[in-house]
Amino acid sequence: MSDIIAPSRVPGVGEKAPNFTLPTESGGHISLESLHGRPVVLVFYPADFSPVCSDQLVIYSEILPEFSRFGAQILGISVDGPWCHKAFAAQRQLDFPLLSDSHPKGAVAAGYGVYREAQGISERAIFVIDSGGIIRWKLIADLGDNPGADGIIAALESLT
Repeated sequence: MSDIIAPSRVPGVGEKAPNFTLPTESGGHISLESLHGRPVVLVFYPADFSPVCSDQLVIYSEILPEFSRFGAQILGISVDGPWCHKAFAAQRQLDFPLLSDSHPKGAVAAGYGVYREAQGISERAIFVIDSGGIIRWKLIADLGDNPGADGIIAALESLT
């Protein structure tokens, strides 16, 4: 259900974020376009149930009130399927949508220039998108590093 075709590079700060529509762990669908008018934090991560991903996403769930303070919607995106996301969200008590970039595999991650074709996973990448759909901050971290939330919060603060 992806609306995008993979560009050859990571979109830059100041560029329009590529639109997409993906299934959620709860059986619905979310499009980036449907969130127009509020900031969005896209968190691409390699895999459900991996140690670093689990720790990273739990931090974001624990500080949801901080994201709410800015009116921001956080979305986790990996190539895992909706059922895997549902089990992962339940086990780790995640309270934000996890989107499945599983068919065609990695198409949305590729559209953001963060799909690792050889491994079949996305980079650990974060994009903060303003209420008008423009990328205002991005980070691509090493797969083994938990980037935490400080950069995201600073980026959201800069939008106000």
